[in-house]
Amino acid sequence: MKKGFVSWIVMISIVFTSCKFYHEEYDKIIRNGMIYDGNGGTPYKADIGIRGDTIAFIGDLSGVSAQISIDAKGMAVAPGFINMLSWANVSLIEDGRSQSDLRQGVTLEVMGEGGSMGPLNARMKEQMQQGQTDIKYNVSWNTLGGYLNFLEKKGISCNIASFVGATTIREYVIGEDDRDPTTAELDSMKALVDQAMQEGALGVGSSLIYPPAFFAKTPELIALSKEASKYGGMYISHIRNEGNKLFEAVRELITIAKEANCPAEIYHFKAAGRNNWWKLDSLIHIVDSARKAGLQITADMYTYHASATGLTAAFPPSLQDGGFDKLWQRLHDPAVREKMKKEMDSNPEDWENTYYGAGGADGVLLLDFRVDSLRKYIGMTLAQVAKIRGVSPEETAMNLIIEDSTRIGVAYFSMDSNNVKREIAIPWMSFCSDEGSFTNEGIFLKTSCHPRAYGSFIRVLGKFSRDEKQISLQEAVRKLSKLPATNLKIKKRGELKVGNYADIVIFDPEKVQDHATFEKPQQYATGVIDVFVNGVQVIKDGEHTGKKPGRFVKGPGSTENK
Repeated sequence: MKKGFVSWIVMISIVFTSCKFYHEEYDKIIRNGMIYDGNGGTPYKADIGIRGDTIAFIGDLSGVSAQISIDAKGMAVAPGFINMLSWANVSLIEDGRSQSDLRQGVTLEVMGEGGSMGPLNARMKEQMQQGQTDIKYNVSWNTLGGYLNFLEKKGISCNIASFVGATTIREYVIGEDDRDPTTAELDSMKALVDQAMQEGALGVGSSLIYPPAFFAKTPELIALSKEASKYGGMYISHIRNEGNKLFEAVRELITIAKEANCPAEIYHFKAAGRNNWWKLDSLIHIVDSARKAGLQITADMYTYHASATGLTAAFPPSLQDGGFDKLWQRLHDPAVREKMKKEMDSNPEDWENTYYGAGGADGVLLLDFRVDSLRKYIGMTLAQVAKIRGVSPEETAMNLIIEDSTRIGVAYFSMDSNNVKREIAIPWMSFCSDEGSFTNEGIFLKTSCHPRAYGSFIRVLGKFSRDEKQISLQEAVRKLSKLPATNLKIKKRGELKVGNYADIVIFDPEKVQDHATFEKPQQYATGVIDVFVNGVQVIKDGEHTGKKPGRFVKGPGSTENK
């Protein structure tokens, strides 16, 4: 009788333990939300249990306890969004909270458009140190992996990843001169790509409109991309021309992808300049044809009809041979200035004139100066400043660059709004900001920015999905999360799935809204209620919690991803 009683007690204990394991307490439970899992399918109602940094359960968790419980009734629950082209590399050093992007649901910042924060030699480190504007920092790292590890250790609220910049590699070995690498130099460049890929780079990024990147020919880019391809990396590019030579530039990217046997992506996909707006249908056809032929060609975009870059993009690359310092010196030469004025007003075939593409000075908005005395011009067009100064817009542009000793940040209104709408719905299109991630206070208010820093992603959910019905909400979420994660070969992110990292966004589909404008860009988006990064809540009830759980997300070549 005693033995049977003991057996009964043991059996009850096993059953109780099993039940307890099944109903194990979670750190956090998101209840009653409508799940948009990132795959683009029909959303469904479910709860999500988070344990540590991981999604541990998706389903019915009624009656199950958790340390923190969030009621997401009436809300959409989605994977964290991915910014395919971020310039948060310096803004995150100043303020790791990444507020302008996190408040839109962005949990991963992807950097490396041509220029990356490593590898750096002594000369490049000195230039980076001397070229700093309002944000000051010590360049304590030498490699790309060193920078990303530095940022993670410093503390950031978002995750970070990066391509290694083809421009950075070129500057490391060749400098800023207009010439091809020697065989030995190309071998050195390939070795640097190899090192970066092992450290965790996603692939090779280029920005071929800008000198010295402009000086790199196709075989050089193929060689670097082949090196990245060995590790499963991709080639991603601000293509050589987004205007008059748009088709040729896209075909160059396709050639690089084919020869290097790697996926390739077009940064901020567009047809720039009024004379080129008609090209969109043919451009899409070129990419679709390459995809049907078996090449993995994709693109990303920001959701505005104006670009933003340096005022020096209005100058011919031939006059920028040797770098900015050489250009600055040339701008003092009357003969060069006369030539520059003519070039700015031309529609060249051999380089992309962003000034001409924007329709001239009225289409150029001034955003950023280093010199305090020039900041009174922020928010004005180049035409307005030229009128104030009483000289031509071309002379004004050259004078401002001399006075500020920087490339000067500007916006170029060169795209068609109807094309932007159509591009939103392309199945292989993901999204980017092409901007820093800022806080709208303190040092960040000393300059302006493009409104895409505060609104590029939320406009996908609000303006283009809800209001204009360009795409369904589930498709919007897919293109913000699963699509870019798949393209980048990032594991365990971009999808709400058991075992994946808990990068999660809770938002109100009826209320998500951008507020940033070109006149007043530094205004946070609204409608994102809660954001989790690696299981830690960084946005709670629409406000930042101050937590910094962000990590360096490594690419396919890293040993950590094997």
